[in-house]
Amino acid sequence: MATGLEKTNSKNPRIHFDIYAILEGSQELYFGHEVQVNVNLVETVKLESKEGQSLEKCYISPTKRRGVERRCLIWAPVKNDILLGDQRNCGIPNTCAELECPICRVYGGLVPGKKTLIGRVTHGGGVGVQDILPQEKQRAMHPAKLVNKNEETPIPFKREYNQPGIFYPVSNHCLSVTDSEFSAVAYAFLDSLPRIGSGNPKGIAIAESQTMPLLVVDRYLVPKGKRPIISPSETNPEVAISEFIRLSELDKATDHCIQSKHFERWIGDAALEKLQDYACDFVDEILEK
Repeated sequence: MATGLEKTNSKNPRIHFDIYAILEGSQELYFGHEVQVNVNLVETVKLESKEGQSLEKCYISPTKRRGVERRCLIWAPVKNDILLGDQRNCGIPNTCAELECPICRVYGGLVPGKKTLIGRVTHGGGVGVQDILPQEKQRAMHPAKLVNKNEETPIPFKREYNQPGIFYPVSNHCLSVTDSEFSAVAYAFLDSLPRIGSGNPKGIAIAESQTMPLLVVDRYLVPKGKRPIISPSETNPEVAISEFIRLSELDKATDHCIQSKHFERWIGDAALEKLQDYACDFVDEILEK
């Protein structure tokens, strides 16, 4: 096969999935980017608004979020008291790139000079809504100096943090995966939320409007409907929420669900329940099998 994927059947079809969400920082958040002299920096992006205003915003990199999701699968506990990564001999950076591996078959893998398995889940978004720059905080000593064999005086350092309450619109997109394969993505997405960040504190949550979590899940062959993606130039969180709900087409839903030919969408609590159901399937089929 040119793709390297095995054939499926009508009872286990390949299909596309999307996850759209607005995440909210529940506390200060450090997601390391680079280091200047005694200052650990977070990642920001610069852009220009539709009105021509120059903006600099906090950013949760999709590649970093992808890495946290993959680690959640590697560290997932298997029934026989080992971790999934140990069971499959699959880690970071030493992936196994085996089709039988529930991690590599969707997130991809590489064995240098031998084989490559292309991932079928991609990540997008992550630009903060509010125009709030990260703030520096003084720290007593760098972690590398906690063990100091030369008894040198530890050097104080500063670390930047994204501020609490910033909204981050994000998305995950899965190409030609089965329901069973998507269960690993659902598990990783939900399990990664309290583990987003470098060092401590960690954690981010699905933001909520007054009526529902800001979450949409699509399952489809035909990409119908509007995509609830917020413009990175938007700076008003209330506008971002209303736009997300409008683009989710909640007004067309029955019990927070939309079903048409070759397309299904779950919105809000229905989307969260659907992801949780898929995550349970992953535990039943992979971790507890």
